[in-house]
Amino acid sequence: MTEERRDRDSEGRARSARPRDGLGRPLAYGAPGVERQPEGVVRSAGETLREAQRLLDAGMPFHAHEVFEDAWKSGPEAERSLWRGMAQLAVGLTHAARGNTAGGARLLLRGAGVIDAYPDRTPHGIDVAGLTAWARELAARVDDGPVDAAREAPRLT
Repeated sequence: MTEERRDRDSEGRARSARPRDGLGRPLAYGAPGVERQPEGVVRSAGETLREAQRLLDAGMPFHAHEVFEDAWKSGPEAERSLWRGMAQLAVGLTHAARGNTAGGARLLLRGAGVIDAYPDRTPHGIDVAGLTAWARELAARVDDGPVDAAREAPRLT
């Protein structure tokens, strides 16, 4: 019986070393992929939004989700639901672009519900009303097949 070794990061945690495409799908070892987002980066809200928008505009919503996840994990407790909802929107777009229509629609609607319930209607300049409308409209039409992530990228502010 041969034991297969798991990929590990520099701190010894299990983490796949396989390259990923722009939608976060794993590729074969040695294939060219896109650079991964570093994990655990603490950014200001403005930096988070600028980096996530850049990634969304580039058609990389999976990577934008990781930026939002950093904000969710490192930000103030009172803002965690906001950033979690933003991450869900990005993952919903990721699934819709991958062709997972049911999962994409579900996550888009879940994320829209989370940010729509946030008490501040424009936290850090985020266009909550515009994003919830975008998510609900996209969720209603993802059954038509995979969407182009860059073309469907929302404006965050």
